[in-house]
Amino acid sequence: MGAADSSGRRGRQGVSVNARAEAGSLAAGIELVHREAMYLDEQRWDEWLALYIEDCEYWMPAWKADGTPTANPQAELSHIYYASRAGLEDRIVRIRSGKSAASTPMPRTAHILGSVLPIEAPAAERLRLRSTWASHVYFPRSHESHAFFGRTEHELVLREGHWRIARKKILLQNDYIPTMLDVYCV
Repeated sequence: MGAADSSGRRGRQGVSVNARAEAGSLAAGIELVHREAMYLDEQRWDEWLALYIEDCEYWMPAWKADGTPTANPQAELSHIYYASRAGLEDRIVRIRSGKSAASTPMPRTAHILGSVLPIEAPAAERLRLRSTWASHVYFPRSHESHAFFGRTEHELVLREGHWRIARKKILLQNDYIPTMLDVYCV
């Protein structure tokens, strides 16, 4: 910020164009992360899928016995892994069909996000964010509620003027899963 004027207000002359652009990118990225949670809670599947690029990666590693998460979704166990948006699209088709036993009747969710922060300084067409989250899930069939929580890393890319998700890595902190776990739970 610039020096204070006679009224004590600070001007913008000290803020670089790059800093303003970075702040705008960061704000747009944080909004996208919150919008993703809202789309999941409202079961707005088409809008949720549209947030992802075609060759995205969606990954929730499992925990090893030594307390570290798995590092390679191709060679080690994962709770959830999709190598592209086609995998996510297939999952949504099964959810919508009513033939997914895990999703019939559809559980209701409420995602709560916190601490959405950059992992590194925003680049012109790339943004990496880290967040914490909790998701409360109500399963109407069993009349049970469960809470899941963890940390997520989103890698966003700028495509046609809009930020989109290129990679999402979800680290589930309470990985004792009493029932089932699906993309809308985390």
